[in-house]
Amino acid sequence: MGSMNTYTLENGVKIPVLGFGTWQTPAGQTAKDAVKAALDAGFTHIDTAEMYGNEASIGEAIKESGVARDELFITSKLDNQAHSYDLATAALEKSLADLQTDHLDLFLIHWPNPKAFRDENWEEHLQDTWRALEDAYKAGKVRAIGVSNFKPKHFEVLAQTQTVKPMVNQIRICPGDLDQETIAYCQANNILLEAYSPFGTGKIFTDKTLNALAETLDQSVAQICLRWSLQHGFLPLPKSVHPDRIKSNTEVFDFELTESEMQQIDDLTGIAGYATDPDTADF
Repeated sequence: MGSMNTYTLENGVKIPVLGFGTWQTPAGQTAKDAVKAALDAGFTHIDTAEMYGNEASIGEAIKESGVARDELFITSKLDNQAHSYDLATAALEKSLADLQTDHLDLFLIHWPNPKAFRDENWEEHLQDTWRALEDAYKAGKVRAIGVSNFKPKHFEVLAQTQTVKPMVNQIRICPGDLDQETIAYCQANNILLEAYSPFGTGKIFTDKTLNALAETLDQSVAQICLRWSLQHGFLPLPKSVHPDRIKSNTEVFDFELTESEMQQIDDLTGIAGYATDPDTADF
């Protein structure tokens, strides 16, 4: 595949345009094998989270792979139980230890309004938590900081006290699920949109429109979805544990969708359900 193209975050840090997702990838041998397959396939950008419970396995896989740390882009996200300055600071230290690294390339607040803090001034908890990420960033423990599952109202809460603005918002984006208001807000504020569940956790694979496009273009439905995401300027995070699919998910740079093909996909609605509402999520 050669070296992966990059986007440039607001602070100048370069991030590979495709990342390897590890949500729902069980810790232990499954996670280790998947990450090694991803590195073999040419992924250099690995995305995990404290809540996935697989950081230690990913750390081992990276170490065993022998790939140099400075060739990798590693992202993790804060546990929902750790929304305060001290808890977030401690949680980041644990992530660094589990991933066997002295810094992360990107660290995100995973959810803006976790259930554990929802009844007691969540806005203050969120501001306090963001301050922990800002301090880690200023100390060089993370090269970039951002958020996940945020809508404009959550950014406005941070804006009241922030000294560093979020550089990334990782949200669910797949054909049929485009939160236009949030996407427009992020684009207007130079916040890179990362797309998790770019295949809608598998539900898009039966869609007629996508299957017809895949056949016409001689690409897989997965490749069509990733290409659509890239042409929108999003950063998709495909997840798989199958080496052949992991490899084919990197093969999305040798074809392009036309404007009308893009429009066909844009016009799909709800084919894989919709993102969880961060203000009512049960966790």
